[in-house]
Amino acid sequence: MSPSDSRAPLALITGASGGIGEALAWCHARAGGDLLLVARSADKLARLQQALQQTCGVRVWILPLDLSQPTAAAQLADHCRQQSLTVDYLINNAGVGGHGLFHEQDPARQEAMLQLNLMTLTRLTRLLLPAMVARGHGRILNVASTAAFLPGPWQAVYFASKAYVCSLSQALAAELAPCGITVTALCPGAVATGFVAAGDLQGVDFWRGAPGAESVARCGYAAMLAGKLVAFNDWRLRLLIDGLLPWLPRRWVLTIAYRLMQKQ
Repeated sequence: MSPSDSRAPLALITGASGGIGEALAWCHARAGGDLLLVARSADKLARLQQALQQTCGVRVWILPLDLSQPTAAAQLADHCRQQSLTVDYLINNAGVGGHGLFHEQDPARQEAMLQLNLMTLTRLTRLLLPAMVARGHGRILNVASTAAFLPGPWQAVYFASKAYVCSLSQALAAELAPCGITVTALCPGAVATGFVAAGDLQGVDFWRGAPGAESVARCGYAAMLAGKLVAFNDWRLRLLIDGLLPWLPRRWVLTIAYRLMQKQ
């Protein structure tokens, strides 16, 4: 929000009906911000809308929408224009994973994953950015993953999609810095959310003992407000990604990732 703007900043959050998206909605509402929440589940969105408004006294709009559809980003941008909603914070959280050998997975599911994780995020950001640039302020938080920093056997498409998100975020951050807009990539490790069941990841050791969504959301929200480039929810993750992985032979990294992502 610009210093001269007295209204509460509006955050658009995709994938807001549960997990990190829902936790981010609470972070923003507790800070006094208004919300536009988007996800497939109308019932979950309605319950969250009521809870946020009653607890935090903020305005909350909801839009049930399947973001894996090619037209979703345009529909969402049109909705913002029709409702005269000015998006100050864009939080691209919606995403889906999948487990299995690349050549055995359903091609339609792989393409839907790419549509949601890459194309909807890219199109929505492209559609909303010009207005932010014109106003001279705005914040973008893209939920990526530590998966962005290494190949992922058993989850090859998902890991590659998050590499794209992290790379795009950093490039946009450089382009938009002169425009008063920050872009942050949130790169958590394993998180205990519905993502595990939706991505058929039960039995993968990597997710055992994972933290809940609330702490990850707080980390990401604070990083967005601070204009950080990349945010990790655990200092050990940063040490692993920045300090250790670059020195390991690629074959070792692949072997470790293969074993970590294999079901037991």
